[in-house]
Amino acid sequence: MLKVFATQVVVSRGYDGAAAIKFSEKGDAVRFRIGKKVYDPNAENNARWINLAVKGFGPICERIKKMQLKDGSFVNLIGRLDEDVWEDQQTHEKKSAMVIILDDIEYASGGGKSKDNQNTDEAQGHPAAATAPAAAAPANNGGGFTGYESFGGGNSFFDEN
Repeated sequence: MLKVFATQVVVSRGYDGAAAIKFSEKGDAVRFRIGKKVYDPNAENNARWINLAVKGFGPICERIKKMQLKDGSFVNLIGRLDEDVWEDQQTHEKKSAMVIILDDIEYASGGGKSKDNQNTDEAQGHPAAATAPAAAAPANNGGGFTGYESFGGGNSFFDEN
């Protein structure tokens, strides 16, 4: 497996009106999709979207519930790139797709660029970042969770304590 670091990715909408974040009945597994708009001079409007499935298991599910993620939320994540393999129910063909197995997730610091930065990039021939605004961190629900915990907990070497 390969390690994946994805920054400033957006949680994609659910297909055909379905929920964007789907938990298992027991709540010990979660799945959703992420997207990232990237520069591509061969694509229409010089940009295209990269979309990947994400799965999480165990304690990461509780973290996602506390974060109250929804479609349009901008996040950073760390995971392992893997391959999902399944049999199509109609054609009985084996199919496969890439998936990220989630190790950690946090809100991104911002979802897009300011208007000034967007205009500068567009003038230079680069597309603007995803245009949806960053989701604000949810209100404190009484459990002390603010929507932000740094990767690796509180043992940052920048801490003064």
